[in-house]
Amino acid sequence: MANCECQRYCGHIWAAAENCRMKRTVRKISRSGYQKLAKPLLFRQHPDKAHENMIKTARLLHQMRGENILRVWNYKNPRLEQELLGLKFKNPLGMSAGLDKNFDLPPIAKRIGLGFEIGGSTTAQVCAGNPRPWFRRLPSEKSIVVNVGLANNGITRNIERIQKYPRRLWHDFPLSVSVAKTNNLENASDREAIADYCDSLRQLERAGYAPLYEINISCPNTYGGEPFTTPARLEKLLNAIDDLHLTRPIFIKMPTDKKWLDFAKLLEVADRHKVAGLTIGNLIKDRLALQNPKVLGDNIEGNLSGKPAQKITTDLIYKTYGKYRSRFIIIGVGGVFTAEDAYEKIRAGASLVAMVTALMFEGPQVVGEINEGLVKLLDRDGFQNITEAVGSAHRR
Repeated sequence: MANCECQRYCGHIWAAAENCRMKRTVRKISRSGYQKLAKPLLFRQHPDKAHENMIKTARLLHQMRGENILRVWNYKNPRLEQELLGLKFKNPLGMSAGLDKNFDLPPIAKRIGLGFEIGGSTTAQVCAGNPRPWFRRLPSEKSIVVNVGLANNGITRNIERIQKYPRRLWHDFPLSVSVAKTNNLENASDREAIADYCDSLRQLERAGYAPLYEINISCPNTYGGEPFTTPARLEKLLNAIDDLHLTRPIFIKMPTDKKWLDFAKLLEVADRHKVAGLTIGNLIKDRLALQNPKVLGDNIEGNLSGKPAQKITTDLIYKTYGKYRSRFIIIGVGGVFTAEDAYEKIRAGASLVAMVTALMFEGPQVVGEINEGLVKLLDRDGFQNITEAVGSAHRR
């Protein structure tokens, strides 16, 4: 009997190893196919149109219940699992806000192997956003110029969409709803902007579906700019949010254009309030972060995602974790294209890492590649699990 159980156990191990090898092969073939076939065709489309077509395809796939086929790209390993803020994350890699403005992609995001999603940003009112075009690719820089201006269907319709998904979707795949102020003239004053944030948060709290909230104070492409990226005004916003007595953890999406001393003053404000975590950070304004700033004319509006944000955000993560340690859960965003990129942010102090631009430039199989690569990096450095690696750059 014992021998039979041993054989069965060994059989499971062998089957898992075979499945892992098969998925690795599929990811390798998919990468080649994406780079040689899919990406050239995709990049012939204007990025605005490509984004629209991606959303339409995702909706159709979900209606047909066809997203399960995407599991062939994912990678699972218990060493990547974490429990944070009472929520289970199957791995530390997620989708950052900006790609899925109206919550069309959670089933796809989960199936390709992401561990969480930050959807939105969404606003209290329906928001048309800025005049098009919204996106411009910079392939040589591995960056996308973004000038969307918070276009979205509004919090009421977005909650309705979230509620239509089966609750099992959120098992070990937490959803964070990113909330911003509506991008219009009426919300240019602090008073109206704060009311706008609070309206969205009240509706989310009543609905009770989203386990996490993100407060986006740093969208750089909006009317009135980023008013709550000064200490006094952030204090006012967080006082109002504290008065809501929310039952879900709150993250703040931080700006990336602040010098450390100014950034640290915002952290001091956050530390005085019911803020559980920080998303570091948002789009990059400084075009000198480009390897070749001349690639982008002065007449092109928008700010930078991807590679230009990589070092800036990692440095801010490192300094934030160095000062506050476990006080805040940090989600690192900006320039994550490889396992090494993600691991650098984790070692700097991020418990979670989120991405968007790499999905466009590398293909959806990159999620599994990064997660598998993270396990190899854990092996290299002698860590039993991803939690041990968080902040390890501070323990040299």
